[in-house]
Amino acid sequence: MQLEVPQASGDAPDMDLKTLNITVCGGGIAGMASALALAQRGASVTVLERAPALEEVGAGLQVGPNGMAVLEALGLKDKIRALGTQPEAVELVDHRRGQRLMRVPLGGAAEQRWGRPYLNLHRADLLSVLAEAVQAAGVTVRLGTTVAGRKPNAVLLEDGTTLAADLIVAADGVRSALRKRMWQGEEVRFTGQVAWRALVSAERLGGWEMPRYTLLTLGPGKHVVLYRLREGALINVVAVEERETWVEEGWSIPGDPDELRRRFAGWNPVVERVLSAVESTYQWGLFEHPVLQHWVEDEVVLIGDAAHPMLPFLAQGAVMALEDAWVLADSLARERDLPSSLARYQTLRHPRGTRVQSQAARQARLYHARGPLRPGLHLGMSLVNSLLPDFAPRRFDWLYGMDVTA
Repeated sequence: MQLEVPQASGDAPDMDLKTLNITVCGGGIAGMASALALAQRGASVTVLERAPALEEVGAGLQVGPNGMAVLEALGLKDKIRALGTQPEAVELVDHRRGQRLMRVPLGGAAEQRWGRPYLNLHRADLLSVLAEAVQAAGVTVRLGTTVAGRKPNAVLLEDGTTLAADLIVAADGVRSALRKRMWQGEEVRFTGQVAWRALVSAERLGGWEMPRYTLLTLGPGKHVVLYRLREGALINVVAVEERETWVEEGWSIPGDPDELRRRFAGWNPVVERVLSAVESTYQWGLFEHPVLQHWVEDEVVLIGDAAHPMLPFLAQGAVMALEDAWVLADSLARERDLPSSLARYQTLRHPRGTRVQSQAARQARLYHARGPLRPGLHLGMSLVNSLLPDFAPRRFDWLYGMDVTA
């Protein structure tokens, strides 16, 4: 599936990106990918990142074929494939006995169906590859620099100084300082769900090996996702449960591994075995953000989580950031001026980003079914899986089959 590209406006020649001074606020996946895509087209780019160093932080993430299309177009295919782990499938199972409910083939089937592989990656590995490519492309990266806001054609820094910019790319994540200034009074809603995350070393599992597929275990009001990273040396754990209250949206709040085990006690043997090996864990509250109608204001453009913060139930947060980055750079290279370029980016990305944002929010209802609805839903999943094995992969054609670089 290719992206429908609006016709370039007018007969004027395309804008020369070499004349643009672009500041990217945020050195995460969205920021580094956009900086690289822009620098490869000749723009002068500076990345501002508040962290003092690009350290190995975060946990696992999933990069579907639509994300791999962007990484391939950026020239990073071989490095990413060497670092990624390719799951054979996603298996949805019952929380008690581990009975299979549905299977979505990945591995070679994903490449055959959607043209590229589906990979699991450590976030730090993806960020390291992007950061290395960004520096090789001549991008200036300023660490330990916090963005406080903006002034006309300039970024306002926390120390009170400003940095001139023809274009400001707000890639500063779910708590974007720039988005807050564009959307005063924006309200967020606690979803009633809290996620735990952890990384487990395979060495702690006593010789037991995690299956070579992503395991999605569904329970009443809860679910657990387990998958291999770095060819099985690590196992990524995401456990989500429903709660009545939560305060903070940050995703690095330390949790108690014993509490995690208590909250998911009695689950199937694979879940219990992996959770028994958790040494440290973090929690974050899941909040639903309203859909923003505009991602552009003057010379400021939002990308990634700053534009469309999404719940993790489709594993597309990082991939949507990659798609945004490519389309933004491509739009700037195609149009005659900055307003036309940003309008093109908004036209192409807003429907796609908001659709994924809304679909991810709906997915939780499927995962967390309770009461009398649950047995019927699980029976239906099993029957569909047996009688219509192509049903589950076909449901994701709109998502994984999109190639924004085509």
